Amino acid sequence: MPTYTANPFSTLKLGPITLRNRFIRAGANEAMSLDGVPTRALVKHHRDMARGGVALTTVAYGAVSERGRTLPNQIWLRPEIVPDLKVLTDAVHAEGGKISMQLTHGGSFITSIKVKGRTISASGGINKAGLLCGNFLQRAMNESDMAEVVCDFVRAAELCREAGFDAVELHMGHGYLLNQFISPLSNKRKDEYGGSAENRVRFPAQVLKAVKRAVGTDIAVLAKINVADGVRKGSTVEDGIVTGRALQEAGADMLILSGGRNIESGWFMFGSNMNMEEMSKVLAGQKLTLAMIKLSQKGVPKVKFRPMYFLDYSRRIRAELDIPLGYLGGASSMADVGQAMAEGFEAVVMARPLLHDPELVRKFQQGLISKSGCTYCNGCVPYIYDPAGTRCIENPPNDLALNQQRARLDVSATS
Repeated sequence: MPTYTANPFSTLKLGPITLRNRFIRAGANEAMSLDGVPTRALVKHHRDMARGGVALTTVAYGAVSERGRTLPNQIWLRPEIVPDLKVLTDAVHAEGGKISMQLTHGGSFITSIKVKGRTISASGGINKAGLLCGNFLQRAMNESDMAEVVCDFVRAAELCREAGFDAVELHMGHGYLLNQFISPLSNKRKDEYGGSAENRVRFPAQVLKAVKRAVGTDIAVLAKINVADGVRKGSTVEDGIVTGRALQEAGADMLILSGGRNIESGWFMFGSNMNMEEMSKVLAGQKLTLAMIKLSQKGVPKVKFRPMYFLDYSRRIRAELDIPLGYLGGASSMADVGQAMAEGFEAVVMARPLLHDPELVRKFQQGLISKSGCTYCNGCVPYIYDPAGTRCIENPPNDLALNQQRARLDVSATS
């Protein structure tokens, strides 16, 4: 595909919606929900993103079922929280932005909840992600399980449409259920859903096709995929190309290109190492969790952050696909944005720079600054375990009270 230059502040059409510019807030755990319900802190967080100029802000980790949650407070999509979700979408729309819900199922990656029976995954065996909470074993999904999960994703997408979301993003990276099929690190199947890259993406593509059929005329359907897993025996960029082609054929309106796995290669995902000093502060009262995280860092390579750290992988996928792609991975300056546009990516996707400064896009557009002040220290990451939610450690602390109140304050009439 030839390179071209697009104005990052021009509009972008994604399926049935049009974005006001080319900047997307990546789905990244805000830790701003309570008992599966959005909090006022989450409303403020995404309102601030829209007010600061982001075109599409992504709410992270909306589980498609109660059993699909990874964390106990994680939002899970059900009819009774639609009014709370509506508060969230209304707040973003009032600022001129659009909002997407990232839809997930943890599969075997359920780290903080004990579930009844074995967790589900592409393949059976020991569940290393669930050891801390007693989910010791996982089982391979059968056709009935797959049909149920497809229905879960469709119902969740329909609820998002009802709640006023402009898009849904199916999470197919980082080691969650759909990625457990795509990645050979998890998928050891011998049937038509295992083996080749084409077979491994078969079920995730079925999920996306069903969601697209159900809601695609009203809201955009995106997917987040890995450009690579970043470790030996994991998915390669060649696998990423196969995945992208299958999802393009299934009807995706855009692919967000990420990488890495939560357990095996977090350093690859973030382009730099975990901030263990800050992690130790946040988890000082959670000794077992801290010990497990420290153990997971044994043998991890030392990685020095470099801008645009996924570019070599992502440009190879760009050359093979004909649908909009969002570049993610170390873009934090107008020079980075310009390079992404020139190489044919339709949007730039950010998380840490926008956490550092929600006004970043507006400041870029007004020429006030040309580079984010984010240092990619990863000090924000440990705050997914903080009761006030994630934050940039260079900014003032979050208001804890906002994260203890559900988005819809007056629930007396329906509670």
